[in-house]
Amino acid sequence: MRGPLAPAAVPISRSRAQTFDDLVLDAVEELETRWATQLERVQFAVEDVPPPSLLGRNPAEPVPLGTCYPSTPKTPAQVVLYRRPIEARAVGLDELADLVHDVVVEEVAELLGLEPEVVDPSYGWDDGSPDGD
Repeated sequence: MRGPLAPAAVPISRSRAQTFDDLVLDAVEELETRWATQLERVQFAVEDVPPPSLLGRNPAEPVPLGTCYPSTPKTPAQVVLYRRPIEARAVGLDELADLVHDVVVEEVAELLGLEPEVVDPSYGWDDGSPDGD
């Protein structure tokens, strides 16, 4: 008898992409509690990898983890996270969640013209304490 190892409703059955999308949604929802008005018309998206136009020719330049695009008369503002480069820098789900949160905060800060610490005072903290303990 063959079948799935886990029922569809169990977290273990979720794909890496689905888990990543959930982490992005969690980070966005957290920011929306404080910045609802400013984020009202911002679209959030996930792509697997950055487009070639964002990749520099210099190998010393890091691969972008995300980017933001300001609104235009025809398009809303957009924040895009790149799943595979972020996953490559994280070890474990907790570290991935922290990194996704930080990238979302950085891109929203860029879009709003603010420092990341203003957008979210917990930005960059591993567990909510300034010294990481």
